[in-house]
Amino acid sequence: MGRRHRRGRNVQGIVLLDKPVGLSSNEALQAVKRIFNARKAGHTGSLDKLASGLLPICLGEATKVSSFLLNADKHYQATFKLGLKTTTGDAEGEVVQRRSSDGIAGKRVAQVLSDFVGEIEQTPPMHSAIKYKGKPLYKLAHQGIEVERQPRRVTVHSMDMLSFEGDEVQVDVRCSKGTYIRTLAEDVGEALGCGAHVSELRRLGAGPYDGEKTWSLEELAQMARQGEGTLDAALLATETAVEHWPSVQLTEDAAFYVRQGQPVMVPHAPTRGWVRLSAASRGFLGVGEVLDDGRIAPRRLLNAGE
Repeated sequence: MGRRHRRGRNVQGIVLLDKPVGLSSNEALQAVKRIFNARKAGHTGSLDKLASGLLPICLGEATKVSSFLLNADKHYQATFKLGLKTTTGDAEGEVVQRRSSDGIAGKRVAQVLSDFVGEIEQTPPMHSAIKYKGKPLYKLAHQGIEVERQPRRVTVHSMDMLSFEGDEVQVDVRCSKGTYIRTLAEDVGEALGCGAHVSELRRLGAGPYDGEKTWSLEELAQMARQGEGTLDAALLATETAVEHWPSVQLTEDAAFYVRQGQPVMVPHAPTRGWVRLSAASRGFLGVGEVLDDGRIAPRRLLNAGE
């Protein structure tokens, strides 16, 4: 039997999708994959259906750096609706508790928000993708099953109040990976004594991408109709996902050994941490990590010809 032909293009790069409300991250991923006719694609951390905004999609060999974006800091704008607590912590859930938010002053809200800045503990919500005995928590929640969850330590770098009108507080949040904005809203609501949930959520930044141009599915589809060249102009280089890391330029000999999976010694290289690896003949090769003995070990390399 002949080898099965893999469908799709060997397109490589990162597209900054503006995910619409109502679409799951996987549905958005599949839509982008179809538009680009890409063989391989992956997203960099789920956004709830209720949420909109930045969802970096990695195509082709760029999927090898997706985990670094998944683990990166995030930037959100959210609206906390005071006085209503829901089953899911957002507007998709059923209201389970109503309390008055009358008399709460903006100064008090701002103070409570500042109390949550720094390293805090969060208990993940039942409506989340975290797995319990192999099953996502949200599937158990849909069955009416609630299980004990272990608190996690996350970091809220900043949480600023943008506006406070009626029973709605709009906030700007910069936080570490794994931070649940829904849980923040609920905890802020409890601290205010009235309860709260997220009524709107938009992601503005993920890792090095914060404030860059994002593309809607409609814009990408329109570009695709103009030709692959026009569409591919929307892609960012794979290297941009780790552009904030130190760059290490390898000689051709060192690049050869790195591509064989072997650590190499590089003069004047960083002494610890992760680095970008490049060679004059090929440009960006992938990423490496500095070992205890000072050598640089390859960790994620892009395949030649991809």
